[in-house]
Amino acid sequence: MTETRILIVDDDQDIRKLLGHRLKADGFEPIFAGDAISAVNQARKERPDLILLDLMLPAGDGYVVMKRLKAMPALEGVPVIVISARDPATEQDRAWEAGVDAFFRKPFDYAELVAAIHKALGHRA
Repeated sequence: MTETRILIVDDDQDIRKLLGHRLKADGFEPIFAGDAISAVNQARKERPDLILLDLMLPAGDGYVVMKRLKAMPALEGVPVIVISARDPATEQDRAWEAGVDAFFRKPFDYAELVAAIHKALGHRA
């Protein structure tokens, strides 16, 4: 059985490293992207099982990434969890409308994030 592949999209290398390390320790296979263009390219190439997506990215924001992913039939059902420094009061409704499975504000609780990952993957199965 292959590991569950999670695409981590964040322009902050430290966050990518931390999340990648923690997720790998929990049995997931992390894949990385640091901007909107590489996020779409990595998703197309790697076909992750789930995407952790920052909203503030170089070369387009997280909403642009979500719109492009939904336009690809092979990726339209992939769950997306937003992890952002943006204020949920102003962004959460827009994120829900874009089709995210969960929304976390930085800094986030890792245990809650993993629970949301399992829930999103369970709904997809």
